[in-house]
Order: sequence, then structure tokens, then C-alpha cells
Amino acid sequence: MKISVITAVYNRAATVGESLRSSCDQRHADIERVVIDGGSTDGTMDVLQSFGDRIDTLVSEADQGIYDALNKGIAVARGDVIGFLHADDLFSDDAALSRVAATMTDPSVAAVYGDLIYVSKDQPDRVVRDWRAGEFSPAKLRRGWMPPHPTLYVRRSVFESVGRFDTTLRIAADYDWMLRLLLAGHRLAYIPQVQVRMRTGGASNRSVGNIMRKSGEDFAALRRNGFSVAGATTTLMAKNLRKLPQLVRRR
Repeated sequence: MKISVITAVYNRAATVGESLRSSCDQRHADIERVVIDGGSTDGTMDVLQSFGDRIDTLVSEADQGIYDALNKGIAVARGDVIGFLHADDLFSDDAALSRVAATMTDPSVAAVYGDLIYVSKDQPDRVVRDWRAGEFSPAKLRRGWMPPHPTLYVRRSVFESVGRFDTTLRIAADYDWMLRLLLAGHRLAYIPQVQVRMRTGGASNRSVGNIMRKSGEDFAALRRNGFSVAGATTTLMAKNLRKLPQLVRRR
């Protein structure tokens, strides 16, 4: 089973090498690495080029943001299964993609996800938030449940049926996409282990303005996916409240 791992990067020379090394260390035998660089100017390209042929496809050009870059990656990826490893993030261990492949041997499974831990931006061994996703059920959607997107791996055919990311959403296009996936009734499987270590400081929580914009885009995503105003409001409140236990749990 070929798994395509797409990394979108822009000016992340300090972290992208570590991220890609965690991909190169995976034990799964058939991995396609696709890197879409947005025209970095900080030495990121030097880091990427140092990986040589361990990166199967490398594109460097201006883009319209991370979701545009991810869409470009999806367009060129050739794997049976597609997922993302952001330039600040790390696989939890060298068997993360082996667990994905083993789960996806069941042809009825459209997508697989696992747990995620947020780690300190400067100290990736220090856990600051523990996201234990749990099993999916349709009823959980209205209670604000979502799988951790960096752990989500999806069959190519699902992208063809659900579509790609809506780039008019600058921060919440992944949430909109996952709503489309889940509301379409595709079967998800859960790996009850940490799959990804995600550094804090991403775009959605980088500033108060971004947090407000994220909430507004989340609300818009819910409304466009069939939620009433009241339903979207309740779901968004529940989605945000779900983060509180994650801040106090530690593995």
C-alpha cells in the first residue's frame, strides 16, 4: 500500500528537517513524500534539497496559503492513501504509518485517524495538550467532535468524491472538509495511540485575531454543511469546550 505524505511549508528552515526525518524513519516500506514549498526565503529550500531523492516530488512556487499548497500536493500525489505531515510536526514513532497501512487493509475503511499530542514549540518533548480522539459516531458531530486532522489518512477515492479544501476559508478549511467527509457517511477507523506530535503556535491560535477568525470560519463551515444557526452555535461552543480536558491530561 503506497501512502502519500504531503508537507506544505513556508519559511520553516528550523523545523522542516526534523519533520521530514521523522517521515524518513518510518518502517512502512512504500511511502511517497510530496513537499510543496510556498517560495521560502529563509533557507528552507536548502534543507529540503539536502534530502535528495527521499523527497519524491518537490514543488517550490508562490501559493495562496496552506490549503492551496495542500490541494497542489493532493493533485500530484500517487498513493493509495493520502495524509499530511506539517512542517512543524513529527510522527510519534517509527510505526505510525505501519499502523495506518494495517488498518486500511480493510477495504470498507475510508479513512483512519489516531490520537495527537501538542508539544511545546521549543521543547518538543514537553506535552502541553493531550487530544484523545476516541471512536467516531455520527451523534458526536453535533457535540463538537472532530478527528485530529494531522492524524487523518484518507483513501484517494475519498478525495475524489468529497473534493478538496475550500481555499476561501483561510484557517478552517480542514474543519469544513472533515464535516463533508463525516456527513457523507464514510466509515472511519480509530487507532487508539498517539500518531503525531504537533508543535503549538499554528496559524489558528497564533493571535487573538486568528482565534476569532477561526471561530467565524468554523461557524460558516457548520452552516454550509447543513447546521441551523442554533445548531451551529451549540456545536461550536461544544467544540471549544472539548479542548479544556485536553489541557490538563498528561500521558
